[in-house]
Amino acid sequence: MDSQTSHRNPKKQISMTLWMMMLRFSTLLGISKAFLVGKDFGAVPAFLLAVVHPDTVSGVITLGIPFLIPGPVGIQFDLLPKGFYILRWAEPGRAEADFGRFDVKTVVRNIYILFSGSELQVAGDDQEIMDLVDPSTPLPPWFTEDDLDVYATLYRNSGFRTALPVPYRCSPLDYGVINPKVTAPLLIMGEKDCFIKFPGMEDYMRKGIVKQFMPNLDITFMPEGNHFVQEQLPEQVNELIITFLNKHFI
Repeated sequence: MDSQTSHRNPKKQISMTLWMMMLRFSTLLGISKAFLVGKDFGAVPAFLLAVVHPDTVSGVITLGIPFLIPGPVGIQFDLLPKGFYILRWAEPGRAEADFGRFDVKTVVRNIYILFSGSELQVAGDDQEIMDLVDPSTPLPPWFTEDDLDVYATLYRNSGFRTALPVPYRCSPLDYGVINPKVTAPLLIMGEKDCFIKFPGMEDYMRKGIVKQFMPNLDITFMPEGNHFVQEQLPEQVNELIITFLNKHFI
């Protein structure tokens, strides 16, 4: 990192770095144009690259997150309750302290239990987000103890140092482009994904507001799908992705 970039907004710089890495990686592999697939926060660098360098992107497939911009047509953060998990985890050190009360395996278990449900996760004044989980609650049927062991091992090695600041403490929605547009997009959304209950989000997707920025958007709502739809229903999700690729591949 040079001396000039080090003085930029560090929150915005994280998002810029992600799409720049994607671009450089494609260049190194000799790939001039590619389809991008992003889940949750992974949708953000995919959209950024598609907006800033549209000549390098054949299409964008996202799971759980539509194209968003700041303001009344995007996520209306001012309407979220103060105990909402995003607002809590945006506070430096708060999630770390919350997670630190438990072993890594319990934290991962709690996250899968919390976010496989359809309700927004909001803690009371005397609670942290991890306190919302009843320890006796079983894992979702599609997520096994073996899966949990694998994920817990990964997070024991990496920690949550990147997993928390990147999605919750950066400013990913400023594309730096007037009237941003994304061509050839597909959104796969679980009907039971709690994200749909964010203020204004259901209207944004179902009433076509999002098509101001993605006129050719294909949206598939999966009736039983939740926030982890790609793990919950992998065969159906893969089929949707392959169908989209076949439709748009030239």
